[in-house]
Amino acid sequence: MHASRTRFKKEIVAEFSAPVKKSNKVIILCGGMPSYPGKKEDLMLWFSKKGFWVFIPRYRGTWESGGEFLKVSPHQDVIDVMDGIQSGFTDLWNHAKYQVLNPSFYLVGSSFGGPAAILASKDKRVRKVVALSPVVDWKAQGNKDIDNYYRFSKEALGNAYRFSAEKMDKLKTSKFYNPMSEVKKLDGKKLMIIHAKDDKVVSYKPSEKFASVTGSKLIILKSGGHLSTSDLPKFWKRITNFI
Repeated sequence: MHASRTRFKKEIVAEFSAPVKKSNKVIILCGGMPSYPGKKEDLMLWFSKKGFWVFIPRYRGTWESGGEFLKVSPHQDVIDVMDGIQSGFTDLWNHAKYQVLNPSFYLVGSSFGGPAAILASKDKRVRKVVALSPVVDWKAQGNKDIDNYYRFSKEALGNAYRFSAEKMDKLKTSKFYNPMSEVKKLDGKKLMIIHAKDDKVVSYKPSEKFASVTGSKLIILKSGGHLSTSDLPKFWKRITNFI
């Protein structure tokens, strides 16, 4: 199985896979950063067989997408993708046109992509969100880690991430792309967080606090490390019960 590709708002490139049977259920996978977004064909096929449209967007200013990374909050990229799915999109390989009518959106975000999924849940079209090892509070994450994300992305991935240190520093304000600063606007009933105690990249403690404040469903694992979207099948039974 090979994923198809499309483009939203002229800038956002996304891989996608159609369900094996007619469906209006849509999963959008919001990946981490810095990371390589490819090699998800097996996961996309797995979801397609379960009756979902599956989309993996590249945030603006990263990889194949245009624009500047972090000029706008990445959760806006997710909302723009939802708009495009609903209004209609084109397979860039064969120019086939698709449209998902009355879509039910389910968002999954891991690590850096956790805030994208959580903040986009303010959109009424989003039914449920699953966040794996999410960053829910950049203040708790710390300025040193934020600086390291910037350094590594520039040194190791070059133009795959196109942005300035000034844009990355917006995260240090805790007012930009920060779920903890918007808890009053979030519906915790939509949110499920899965985090492991031995996660050495993003601490589980802020997730505990965030879930307590918002009333989100929280699963804390004794072990598992830093979780990614590739771990979704392991938790699918619990996720199915939630969504």
